[in-house]
Amino acid sequence: MTQYTYAKFFNGYIPVFRQFGQDIYASDVVQICIDIIATEISKLQPKHIRTDNNGLQSIPKTSINRLFKFSPNEIMTTRDFLEKVIWQLYLNYNCFIYPMYEIITKNGRQTKEYTGFYPLAPTQVDFLQDSSGTLFVKLTFSNGTDFTLRYSDLIHLRKKFSINEIMGGGMNGQPDNSALLQVLKTNDTVLQGLDKGIKTSMAVRLVAKINTMTDTQGLKAEREKFEEQLRTGESGILASDLKGEITPIKVDPKIIDKDTMSFLESKVLNWYGVSVPILTGDFTDEQYQAFYERTLEPILISLGQAFSKCLFTSRELDVGNEIVFYQKKMMYLSAKTKLDLLQTVGEQGLLTDDEKLAILGYPPLKDGSGNRRTMSLNYIDVNLVNAYQMNNMKSTTGKGGKNNEE
Repeated sequence: MTQYTYAKFFNGYIPVFRQFGQDIYASDVVQICIDIIATEISKLQPKHIRTDNNGLQSIPKTSINRLFKFSPNEIMTTRDFLEKVIWQLYLNYNCFIYPMYEIITKNGRQTKEYTGFYPLAPTQVDFLQDSSGTLFVKLTFSNGTDFTLRYSDLIHLRKKFSINEIMGGGMNGQPDNSALLQVLKTNDTVLQGLDKGIKTSMAVRLVAKINTMTDTQGLKAEREKFEEQLRTGESGILASDLKGEITPIKVDPKIIDKDTMSFLESKVLNWYGVSVPILTGDFTDEQYQAFYERTLEPILISLGQAFSKCLFTSRELDVGNEIVFYQKKMMYLSAKTKLDLLQTVGEQGLLTDDEKLAILGYPPLKDGSGNRRTMSLNYIDVNLVNAYQMNNMKSTTGKGGKNNEE
């Protein structure tokens, strides 16, 4: 039986991590921000591609591409899978994905045939090592079951990977949301004050003062008389005799101003890198570009590198295998802008067919012919301009410079 010990890290901490605080997710603004990011990432199309020594890219027919096309596992579509991964990442600042595989033998060589990709939701993560120093992960789930797997067999995505040596988040491998929680608490206090202010404005509006000394029974009779006058009064003016007086209460609840509310909301939006135009869906190409480069692109890079590192051996990586998450449905440029760009640079032969497809967010051509470079005949090499013009001049004039028509 394999004996495990807790993995040793430089900082001396025991690598046991419990999953994880959820306090901030009670905020509607927080949920909206994460939902926007998860929805955008769910539009990606992951592909296993292979690049040869000449830079030609192709899409091999593999189990990975078969799973990524529609359904990474039996209960999720590709869109569901990616959305789940992003929610797990933002909820815990860590996301573990298990790629299930079978070992098969082809032409005397053993290879992995992948059968599914599963996002995991452990409640506790322990990092262990065996006598050879190999790193393992013990995953404990909410039903009490636990499994110990090689760390190299898991896809591990991290967010805000800083202080901890192996987990995203803070020192304890958990989300460090203390700064955001302060803003959310302030925002909650403001909203409660707004609610109470509205209720106050609808509550007591006047005080009826009884100017005579009376016993409890008499006070009850006076109150009933007062209420009867309120019910039957048609003019809106309460009649009163000399024994009572009515004092109106001026209710003026102080509601927080719009600028302060916008400031508190913007603090949350900035935390997640989601601007107001992205939140409302009324954005320009430039605004979406900023959102893409700041918030989405780092996730795309992380996904591609984490999947490639786990799914391929060092040798397979060396010969050009990788996972790329193509964004054909989430490119920040409008269709017109992209077509104008292709017309400008494409006509001059600056791009290959695969590079043109990449601008549109599509993967390379499957047959590997995407390295072809085409250009418009309306352009000429600058070094040939003078010769071209001289030839044109000779074709329109006779010898000695005389016009042919003469």
